[in-house]
Amino acid sequence: MTAVEATVPVPRMKLGSQGLEVSAQGLGCMGMSMAYGERKPEADKIALLHHAIASGVTFLDTSDKMGSGTRELGIGIVAYSPLGRGFFTSGAKLVSELPDNDFRKNLPRFQPENMKKNALIFERVSDMAARKGCTTSQLALAWVHHQGSDVCPIPGTTKIANFNQNLGALSVKLTPEEMAELESYASIDNVQGDRCHSTFLNTWKDSETPPLSSWKGN
Repeated sequence: MTAVEATVPVPRMKLGSQGLEVSAQGLGCMGMSMAYGERKPEADKIALLHHAIASGVTFLDTSDKMGSGTRELGIGIVAYSPLGRGFFTSGAKLVSELPDNDFRKNLPRFQPENMKKNALIFERVSDMAARKGCTTSQLALAWVHHQGSDVCPIPGTTKIANFNQNLGALSVKLTPEEMAELESYASIDNVQGDRCHSTFLNTWKDSETPPLSSWKGN
């Protein structure tokens, strides 16, 4: 694999209240396993990791810590799957490009009846990205970056070119009006289909972070 030079400087951010400093954008590594189809060549995975570190990315992860009380508790938010499991990279054609053993083919949100409606969201985001002079994936990541200084997205990829493109999101600036426009496209009511099967939903969908007062010791 030929390395592609990264040209976007990667700033640092404090993740939570304990002083942990990480790169403002991380790298999700789940795609390097067999979770997304065929196993990737070991040399390609190692080259990507070396390139990410050389580019200034210090956060390599696949976890997420979400909850309505995270800021109150001083917990940093790791934005897992910020590109909608690849949706904001390819749009509706994503499903046809996936290998048969990729688990995303069975997710409710990617079923034909839901994907047809969700494709309208991609089209609107794509139109806005064209106006901004960036890609849809960069625009989606930029929206995450604008959620606050305690939010760190970890878009996953197995290709250096895609990694560099994702870093380009750090230079995309959004006005409050543009943020509101994006949020009107992808509101909860507009997105069709859950992101996971019902057997997995209770682990995150209905959970709430306890209020800070309940954490005080006796």
